[in-house]
Amino acid sequence: QVQLVESGGGLVQPGGSLRLSCAASGIIFSIYNMGWYRQAPGKQRELVAVITSGSRTNYVDSVKGRFTISRDNAKNTVNLQMNSLKPEDTAVYYCNAVHSDGLMNYWGKGTLVTVSS
Repeated sequence: QVQLVESGGGLVQPGGSLRLSCAASGIIFSIYNMGWYRQAPGKQRELVAVITSGSRTNYVDSVKGRFTISRDNAKNTVNLQMNSLKPEDTAVYYCNAVHSDGLMNYWGKGTLVTVSS
C-alpha cells in the first residue's frame, strides 16, 4: 500500500520559516519524481516545487529564492524548506509522487500552513 505522509505544517508569522517533510512508503522512492503542491481556500491546487528522480528541481515563480525542495532517497523523504513566508503562502500543502514513466501518481492528505500575525 502506497502512503505519503506530510508533516511540519503549522502557524507561522510573516517572514518566518517552516520545513515540510513527506515520508513515502510502498514505492521505489528513487525512481519517482516528487512534488509539493498547495491549495489555498477558494483556489485551484497549484504546483509549488518538483524534484525529479535525478534531483533536478523546478519552482513556481512566486516561491523562487524562498523555498527549497530536497530529497533523501535513503530515508524515502522529500522536504520543502520554506523561508520568508508570506500570508499568500497560506494553504494546504500536498506531497505528490509520480513514477518516472508517468503512469502512477500518488497524493498525500496534506498539511496546513498558515502565515499570519
